[in-house]
Amino acid sequence: MTATVLGIADDRALGSALRLIVTRPHSLAAAKAAVDDVTAAMDAAASRFREHSELSRLNARPDRVTIVSPLLAQAIGAALRGAELTHGAVDPTVGHAIRLAGYDTDFASVPQQGEPLQLVAQPVPGWRAIRFSPATRTVLVPRGVELDLGATAKALAADLAAAAAWRAAGGGVLVSLAGDISVAGEAPAGGWLIQTGEDSAVPLADGEETISITSGGVATSGTTVRRWSRGGVVLHHIIDPASGLPAKSCWRTATVAAASCVDANIASTAAIVMGENAAAWLEMNHLAARLVHRAGTVERTAGWPQPEKSKLIPTIL
Repeated sequence: MTATVLGIADDRALGSALRLIVTRPHSLAAAKAAVDDVTAAMDAAASRFREHSELSRLNARPDRVTIVSPLLAQAIGAALRGAELTHGAVDPTVGHAIRLAGYDTDFASVPQQGEPLQLVAQPVPGWRAIRFSPATRTVLVPRGVELDLGATAKALAADLAAAAAWRAAGGGVLVSLAGDISVAGEAPAGGWLIQTGEDSAVPLADGEETISITSGGVATSGTTVRRWSRGGVVLHHIIDPASGLPAKSCWRTATVAAASCVDANIASTAAIVMGENAAAWLEMNHLAARLVHRAGTVERTAGWPQPEKSKLIPTIL
C-alpha cells in the first residue's frame, strides 16, 4: 500500500506550538491561511494577556451588560458548558486565582523562579455568577470576577481551525495547538496516528503509545509542563475551583478522546482537578482516557487501548 503524502506546516499561535497537517499537500497554503485567520480572531477575542482583547475589555467592565462578538460568545458558551458538565471542576472564573499564582502573562514570559507567594485557599466565584445569554450575546461579569477562557478557547480554536482548513483545502486536516488536536474531513488510510505524551513539544519517539482516530479530537492536560516555582514551591496552571489554588492531583497527565477537541479538553482538565474521582466520572460518560499517576502508573478508561496502535471512536460529552 502506498503511504499517504502529507503536507505539514509548523508555527506558533495563541502562545502555543501550532501544527497543521493536510492530506492534500498542494492545498497546504490555503489551509494554513484559514487556520491563521481563526487563531488570530480567537487571540483578539479571548486572550487574557492582551490588554485590548475583547475578553480583557469585558473583564474591565464589571456589573455592566455587554454585547460580545459571536466568537467570544461561542467561547464563553463553551466554557460555561464545560463548567456545567463537570459540576464546576472546570470553571472560567479562575482568572484572578491563576493570576495570583503567578501566571499573569503569556507562559513564555512567566519567570520559572521567583520570590515566595502568599496564597490563601479560597473558592473561586463560580461559573453561576456569570450572566450570559447566547441568544442576545450579552454578558454580565460581576465585580471581583475575572473570566479566563484559556483552556476551552484554545481547544475551540483547534476545532474551528480544523473545520476552516478543511473547507479551504478539502481532503483531511489535523490541527494541533500545544497538543490539543482536532481533525476534519477524510482521514488518511489507517486514521490519524497520535502519540500520547506529557509534552507536545517533545519530538515523536518510537515505542511511545500511539492511537488512531478518524474524527473528533484529543486533548491532554497535565501538571508537569506549564509549571513554575515561587519560593521553592512548584505551581502549575490548572486551578482547583474549590480552593482557588493549583490542583493537588494524583494524576500528572490526563489524555482524553472525544467528539470534539473542546469536549476532550473539558474532560482532560476535569480529570486533573477531580483526582481520584476522575476515572469513575470518565467511565460514566463513556470517555476514553489515559491517566498517568504521579508515580508513573497508567490507568485507562472506557476502552482506551493498551500500548499499541489502536483505533478509537470519539464519544460525545
